[in-house]
Amino acid sequence: MVIETDETLLLDLLNTTPVVDGTPLDQLADAAAGRRWLAEHGQPVSDDEWHAVLAARSALQDVVGTGAGPAALARFTEGVRYRAGFESGGVSWILELPEGRSAAARAVLTWDALRTSHPGRLRPCANSECRLYLIDHTKSNSARWCSMAVCGNRMKARRHYQRLRATPEN
Repeated sequence: MVIETDETLLLDLLNTTPVVDGTPLDQLADAAAGRRWLAEHGQPVSDDEWHAVLAARSALQDVVGTGAGPAALARFTEGVRYRAGFESGGVSWILELPEGRSAAARAVLTWDALRTSHPGRLRPCANSECRLYLIDHTKSNSARWCSMAVCGNRMKARRHYQRLRATPEN
């Protein structure tokens, strides 16, 4: 029942604290940026939504990044309901989200759907200097980096350089 685009919402939310040129950034740090981010993601725009999404981001980063227990996510799903709708073709399920926390609830529900349907596929980038996350869609579940072009290349180049330095010259 989770909409496919919710993966984008979840991943984009987790990735709003990147490190750029060695400096950690917060792309939701102020209300204007938070409202803009919510609007860009098709979510209701309000200060309550912004505050809830900030808190949900922090809790989700702890759960996904450090393996913290999911109990911290419970407050974002309070009041979430699925309501049956009946159409000529049968039953459709309508997601009802709490006002002021709908984007946060949607992100948490998406996390749980990924956790159950694709365990271990949502994870932090393997580059210890990176603060981004990835959803591994590979068949082998072997993706390690948020971006092969950026972190993957850096990590491979670093390992290559370390191997060269460790090799004694003849």
